[in-house]
Amino acid sequence: MSRSRLVVTLTLLACLVLSAASQAGETLYNGIVLPDLWPPRADKLTREVMPVPWLENIPKVIPIDVGRQLLVDDFLVEQTDLTRTFHQPTWHEGNPVLKPEKPWEKEGKGAFAAAFSDGVWYDPADRKFKMWYMAPYFQGTCLAVSDNGLRWQRPEFDVFAGTNRVIAVTRDSSTVWLDHFDRDPQKRFKMFTATNKGGWKLQLNASPDGIHWSEPLALSPSIGDRTTVFYNPFRKRWVYSLRIGLGGGIGRSRAYREHADAQQGLTWSDDDKVLWTCADKLDPRHPKYPDVEPQLYNLDATPYESLMIGLFAIHQGPPNSTCAKLKIQKRNELLIGFSRDGFHWDRPCRERFLGVTEKDGDWNWGNMQSAGGACLVVGDRLYFYVSGRARPEQFWDTGASMGVAFLRRDGFASLDAGASGGTLTTRPVRFGGKHLFVNVAAGGGELRAEVLDADGKVIAPFTRDACRAVKGDKTLTAVTWDGAADLSAVAGKPVRFRFHLTSASLYAFWVSPAPNGASHGYVAAGGPGFTGPTDTVGQAARKK
Repeated sequence: MSRSRLVVTLTLLACLVLSAASQAGETLYNGIVLPDLWPPRADKLTREVMPVPWLENIPKVIPIDVGRQLLVDDFLVEQTDLTRTFHQPTWHEGNPVLKPEKPWEKEGKGAFAAAFSDGVWYDPADRKFKMWYMAPYFQGTCLAVSDNGLRWQRPEFDVFAGTNRVIAVTRDSSTVWLDHFDRDPQKRFKMFTATNKGGWKLQLNASPDGIHWSEPLALSPSIGDRTTVFYNPFRKRWVYSLRIGLGGGIGRSRAYREHADAQQGLTWSDDDKVLWTCADKLDPRHPKYPDVEPQLYNLDATPYESLMIGLFAIHQGPPNSTCAKLKIQKRNELLIGFSRDGFHWDRPCRERFLGVTEKDGDWNWGNMQSAGGACLVVGDRLYFYVSGRARPEQFWDTGASMGVAFLRRDGFASLDAGASGGTLTTRPVRFGGKHLFVNVAAGGGELRAEVLDADGKVIAPFTRDACRAVKGDKTLTAVTWDGAADLSAVAGKPVRFRFHLTSASLYAFWVSPAPNGASHGYVAAGGPGFTGPTDTVGQAARKK
C-alpha cells in the first residue's frame, strides 16, 4: 500500500472511531451503553409498540454483579427450548386492608382512604410498614402503620390533633419516596404532591420520619394532575413521570424529565422534558366500551433487583362524563413493564397484572391505581399494594380503599421445562462473586447447571454430571459442584451458564459474593430484614 493510501485509510479509521465515540454515552451497570444524546427525543408519540434498543444491541459480555437476573426477556438468554410463562399476583383474601372508616376519611364529596400513588414502604429504622394515602378526597395525606403489612393502624399523630393526617393540601396525585441516599436525615422521606396553586404544580416537602413535613422546598412549573416521581438508583436520577394530554387519539400519556437532585429537578423549561410513552395498539380495551381508545393514565416505577419494574395504569374508559351520569367508576387496570435502561419499556405480557372486577359490592369494582414504591419484598413473596374503588354511593369518583396482592419473589416470569427436560444457555456474562444461586420451582423434578468458556466448551469441574441436583421449590438456593468449593476459578472471566431443567421452572439466577445469597440488587420499597435499598443479607431476610 502506498504511503498516501495508508494515510487516507488511517484517517478514515480515526474518523469512524471518533464518530462511534461521539455517539456513545454512559455505560450502565449491565453493560448497556446509552447514546450520547440522553434522554432520547421523539417528535411525536404513536400507537406503535415502543422500540427497545437494549434488546436489539445487547452487550457482548453482560456484567451480572448487580441483583438477581430475572428471565422476563431474552436479554440474558442466548439459546433455550424452555417455555416462558408470565404470572399474575393473587389477591389477599382479607382485602381491603384499609378502607374509609374515620370521620376525616368521609368528609367532602365521598369516602376515600387510598393511595393515589402516595407510597407504601418498609422503614428499617423502626421496622414498620408505612402507608401514605389520600384522605379526605383531594384534601390531604394520612399515614397508617403496620407490623406485618396486613393489619393496619391509624396512630394519632401530633400534627392534626386526634387524627393520623400528616399534611393538608389541595391535591391530586402524590408520591412518597424513602430516600436511602440523602445524607441529610431531615430529608429522609420526600413527598412530591400535585397541588393546585394557580394550576397544577408539583410541590416537594421533606421529612425525617414521614410524619412531620417541612414547608415546601420547591414548586415546579405547570404539570398535568396525575404526575408522579420515582428514583432510578442504577443511574442516580430522579425521574418525573409527567402527565400530558395529546391529540390524535393518544390522550393521556407521559413526558419524561430526569435530574440528579430532587429539588433542583423541579425547575425546568420545555427543552428539559421529552415525550416518553403512551398506551399502544396492544393495550386492552373496555369490553363494554370497545370504541374507547386506551390511554396511559399513570406510570409508576421502582428498582427491583437488576432492572426497573413499571406499573402501567391503562385507562379503558368510559369518559368521566359517562361515569358521572351512570354513577360508575372508570376502568383503570395495571399492566407490567420492564426496563434495563430506565427509559425504554419492554411490555411482553398484555394480560392485566392487577385488575378490576366491575362487580357490585367489591372494593375493586373499578379505577385501580398503583402505590409509590410499587412493591415490597416480604420473605418469599412480593406485596403489591393498590387502590381500588367500589361502585360509588355518593360522588362517582370516590369509594376508594386499599388492597394487597402477592407474587412469588422474582415471579414475574419463569422459563419452564416438562418431563422431557430442556436447557437454557445464557449469553456471555462476567461476575466478581463466587456462589451461584437460583430461584426455582422443581418440586417434582430437578435443576443442574454447567459453566461454559468463551468458546462454548464445558469448564471442569463445573459440569452437568458433577453438579448436585437442585430439587424442591425454593426462591433462594445454591447451585454447587463436586470438586469445587465455589466459582472463584472463573470469576472475572466471560463465561456462559447452561441450566438443565426437568419438570421445573426457573425464575432467576445470580452470583453472590457471599454464601448467604445476598444479591446486592434493589428491593423496591424494602421489606423485613433488609437494612437499606439493596439485598445485603440474602437468606437472613427470608427468616424475618
